[in-house]
Amino acid sequence: MVTAFRSRLKVEGEAVTLLEGNTPLIDCPRLAAWACPGGTLLVKYEGLNPTGSFKDRGMTAAITQAAHDGSRTVICASTGNTAASAAAYAARAGLRCVVLIPEGKVAMGKLAGSIAYGAQVVQIDGSFDDGLRLVREISDKAPITLVNSVNPARVEGQKTAAFEVNDALGQAPDWLCLPVGNAGNISAYWLGFVQDALERGFGTPQLLGGQAAGSAPIVLGHVVEEPETLATAIRIGNPARWFQAKEALADSDGQLWRVSDTEIMEAYGQLSRLEGVFCEPSSAAGVAALRKSVLNGEVEPEGKTFVAVLTGHGLKDPDAAIAGQTDSIAVLAPTYDAIMGVIE
Repeated sequence: MVTAFRSRLKVEGEAVTLLEGNTPLIDCPRLAAWACPGGTLLVKYEGLNPTGSFKDRGMTAAITQAAHDGSRTVICASTGNTAASAAAYAARAGLRCVVLIPEGKVAMGKLAGSIAYGAQVVQIDGSFDDGLRLVREISDKAPITLVNSVNPARVEGQKTAAFEVNDALGQAPDWLCLPVGNAGNISAYWLGFVQDALERGFGTPQLLGGQAAGSAPIVLGHVVEEPETLATAIRIGNPARWFQAKEALADSDGQLWRVSDTEIMEAYGQLSRLEGVFCEPSSAAGVAALRKSVLNGEVEPEGKTFVAVLTGHGLKDPDAAIAGQTDSIAVLAPTYDAIMGVIE
């Protein structure tokens, strides 16, 4: 479990860990020129956690607590990253893991992880929100531990990313930008920044979130019954931590934006091409929201420090990277002239 911060977490039990955390904070000057000219932009690359997403921070804590409490089976609903993480940490602890996923709505890289780690994968003819309702009912009625972000240990683990950001910068950034799906991460970051402010005297950033336009219940102020977006990790119509996210945004004087799939995919492409940082599409929603807020005159970037959280690795959703590209890759004769002909 993010061992450097264990004493600051409300979690009991011997740590079930895969050495998660300590992910890099990468300075991205060319991306800053595109998204927030005049500002400094760094990305917190959470895709370098053991299963490729930020979920590992919370899952190490949730599985540690579940094992301590004597649980033998854990369950979650997922759009993919939670499932893979729960499966890995359950395997590490010797627990059975059951994951519910919406049929046909999970990127193959995430489904592959769930299967490889030995979870029992159940597809449902419904949305993530249907799955979350079901796993809540199951955990209420059966001796099975729910490890979705409604589990308080999840937020305890995830807040460690805020501690790492402060440690790396020596202070809190002016703005923290991130995708918002089930709203556990934005709630956890705020919890971490507030705790650091109280315990170590750091300041707190303003929060800037991005929800996909077709899946933006918090921005719209109502549940989205049939959420749709290419950013599968944030395709959630009724976030479990809706209230906490709104509270965090209000307390931080933050902003929450609806960003289109086009805007998300543009930011996704710029991250890779300008900075060599490959994330899954939904990870780019925070960067897309930052650019939109600057273009709309809602954030003045000059002299400010922005940290954008990239929640998952690009190999979580490789289809997004190669969609429409493979047919354009030429097959050439294995000769100098043929290759130089396309280079020049």
